[in-house]
Amino acid sequence: MHIVSRFYEDYELGSKRETLGRTITETDFVVHAGHTGDYFPHHMDAEWCKTQPFKQRIAHGTLTFSVGIGMTATEINPEAFSKGYDRLRFIKPVYIGDTIRVVVTVSEKKASKRPELGHVNEHVEIFNQRDELVLVCDHILLAKKKEFET
Repeated sequence: MHIVSRFYEDYELGSKRETLGRTITETDFVVHAGHTGDYFPHHMDAEWCKTQPFKQRIAHGTLTFSVGIGMTATEINPEAFSKGYDRLRFIKPVYIGDTIRVVVTVSEKKASKRPELGHVNEHVEIFNQRDELVLVCDHILLAKKKEFET
């Protein structure tokens, strides 16, 4: 991880970055359940899951989201901060042993109420090892402008 100053003007519409892969493990399931208190059988009961349509345990959606977003955190940008996430959708299940990777695309730039800042939207797509889309969301950033009118 390193520090890179990226101002509003430096974000280019359509620019992409992609992570390497990370395999989701049973330990991830157990630790995430412990952190969140979500011990639903869909995630923790292998025998019960055999009776369900997926036939195996599925990752918590929030686990897939957390790991995927964490994978994109490779730079510290002192000129921007996260305002949050919109339109989060769990498209397909993620299973123990699946390897996920993330593609982030700058999808929108617009003015902010504060003239010294601009909104930057990053469209986040998480794929499994079969290149199937498993999660999608939009990351909203507020980035400082290099120059602004007061």
